[in-house]
Amino acid sequence: MDVLNQILNINAGGAYGGGKAGGAFDPVTFAMKPQVVIRALCWLFSVVVFGCISSEGWVEKEGKEMCLYNDDAMACKYGNMVGVFGFLASMGFIGGEFLFERMSSVKSRKRYVMADMGFSAFWTFMYFVAFLYLWSQWSSAPMPPLGIGAGSMKTAIVFCFFSIFSWALCAFMAYKRFLIGAGDEFTSAFETDPANVVHQQAYSYSMDNDNEQYSASPFGQPQQGMEQQSGGMEYQQPTY
Repeated sequence: MDVLNQILNINAGGAYGGGKAGGAFDPVTFAMKPQVVIRALCWLFSVVVFGCISSEGWVEKEGKEMCLYNDDAMACKYGNMVGVFGFLASMGFIGGEFLFERMSSVKSRKRYVMADMGFSAFWTFMYFVAFLYLWSQWSSAPMPPLGIGAGSMKTAIVFCFFSIFSWALCAFMAYKRFLIGAGDEFTSAFETDPANVVHQQAYSYSMDNDNEQYSASPFGQPQQGMEQQSGGMEYQQPTY
């Protein structure tokens, strides 16, 4: 539950939801970051996918290696490709998270966040296609002799399904970071815009003048004049 709350409230005080550049590195804190935890899951799922397909996805028939996914070699190759590149990308993004906290340039953080968001969304789609493709071919494939390899093929399909959600969550976290950074840039640009600075100064000057004008009572001088006139006149009792 704590990890979920951190995912929904990504804001570490620095640009684009990261920490302050140049801070001390804490391995435990880094390992518990939501981005690192989800990337580790993506890495693990990718290992399972390409490991199952590459180890038991091929059988020899009539002197040729055939894929257990309905003898469709492209199914095994596509599953391996998605798993291998997902494995490498997960390791790369974990290293990127380590460097992200040390990026002092806001532009560098922005490029990293946009790359993370774009690739994660794209690889979510790739795993979605892999799940449908492998599941469709396996449902039409005959059972292998003695059922050897059947468990691994099913496991690869299941972890392709899990990978859809893990990569989608990575894309969502990167999107949240992008919104935080875009909001900070808008606020900074508004505050440093010369036109807005002049407008704020003029408005502040106008408010100061208004306060000075209304600080004195508008009826002070007339009341003082009336008191002087009344002081110079004596009351005369009427004669009946």
